[in-house]
Formats: sequence, C-alpha cells, structure tokens
Amino acid sequence: MTISWNDFEKIDIRCGTILSVKLFEKALKPAFQLEIDFGTLGIKRSSAQITHHYSIESLLGRQVMAVVNFPPKQIANFFSECLVLGVYDSNNQVVLLEAGMKVENGAKIG
Repeated sequence: MTISWNDFEKIDIRCGTILSVKLFEKALKPAFQLEIDFGTLGIKRSSAQITHHYSIESLLGRQVMAVVNFPPKQIANFFSECLVLGVYDSNNQVVLLEAGMKVENGAKIG
C-alpha cells in the first residue's frame, strides 16, 4: 500500500534526549519507562520494549526518534505519550533509530 505525501506529513517524528529511565515492572513484556525531552514540545513519557539491547545507564542522555502526535496510550498504570522508533533485528529485538550526530531536542524529521 502506498500513502500520499499528505499522509506522511501528518506523522510528527522528532528527536529527543532521554532524561530518565526506569524498569516498567507492571508491563507484560520487559520494558522501560522513559522521560524524553523534546525541547519546545516539552517532556513526554514513553513505554519502550528495548531491554534486550539497552541498559538504563546506556539510555540516559541518548537521543532517540519518536512519533509525538499519537494520543496517549495507557499501558497498565502508565500513560505513554510518544512512540519511540526502532528497527527489529534478526531476533525481533528493537534497535533504536538515532541521529548520526547530536541535534537540537525537538528537531523534526523530514
């Protein structure tokens, strides 16, 4: 299925810096709860199933790409406000999408 340019423009993908990470104990599958700084868009929270390749320490301060214009989604007792993006590896584990160099928080993908 193909989409139009107008469809693509509706997806707001931004770069943000992870400020805090904690284990999401109530998630059904192993996950972290993230707080991500998107600059002028503010700080948004996300649940991310990225525990296979990443530790809490390795995520702090890392810049990631996320869709920021989805409505909040409740996962157990947590509201995820953005969708962190990644690619599935050969074992179906997520590898995060990242900028090739440091950019401003909130920078829009285009």
